[in-house]
Amino acid sequence: MEILFDRHADAIRRLDLAAVATAGDIPESFLLARDGRYSSHYIPFEAVNRQARVVVVGISPGFVQWKNAMREAQRQMALRASREEILRAARQAGAFSGAIRPNFIALLDAIGVQRWLGIASCATLFDRDAGLVHIGAILRHPVFVDGKNYSGTPAMPRHAFLREEVMRYFAHEAALLPDALYIPMGASVGEGLDWLAGQGVLRPERILHGLPHPSGANAERVAYFLGKKDRAALSSKTNGAQIDAARLALLAQMADLLR
Repeated sequence: MEILFDRHADAIRRLDLAAVATAGDIPESFLLARDGRYSSHYIPFEAVNRQARVVVVGISPGFVQWKNAMREAQRQMALRASREEILRAARQAGAFSGAIRPNFIALLDAIGVQRWLGIASCATLFDRDAGLVHIGAILRHPVFVDGKNYSGTPAMPRHAFLREEVMRYFAHEAALLPDALYIPMGASVGEGLDWLAGQGVLRPERILHGLPHPSGANAERVAYFLGKKDRAALSSKTNGAQIDAARLALLAQMADLLR
């Protein structure tokens, strides 16, 4: 597959990030495809960790992540880094920083991913065991709808433009990592991964459905999943029975994988 960075390197080098205040300000040179209200724009996220055993799948890089990745790519280019170093650094910029990281680690440990990997805790996936994880997005390049971040609606499998974006880029990554576990960050990503499994791109037993999204906004669901909050104390917006069922299914799935 063509490395698109080579085509966009000069534009990245010349890019004035201070002049890009919204997605609508992204220079036309970064446009990959457009279909009516939908557009996708190049981001230097082509590095794939082929040794990864866990693939964390977000929905799509947003505008802020696009700017952060471009800023890091420019920094690496100024340091005369190699193409591989530029792409690796740009992809890692800001991945799972802040409160989301400890929640994510605790959720993976709670279902036994660390045992499957043969490590003490998934905390080391962000330092010495970083080679075991690949952070990706089912829509590799940012997709905007009317200039706003795509957030899962309409569902990817039901929209031709989105299906094409998934197959053109993420399916290529998945083909390089056939034996990894795939962890969808959100229901819309999970639906997209199931669609890919139906296309023969992924093995369904390798998709870990049901983990609460580890964002701070989802704190109650995360706490209940981890056994840190009693069911009687849950607010009306949190479905304890659904979380219990998801936890049991994930534990059974991991037990099968560990056999």
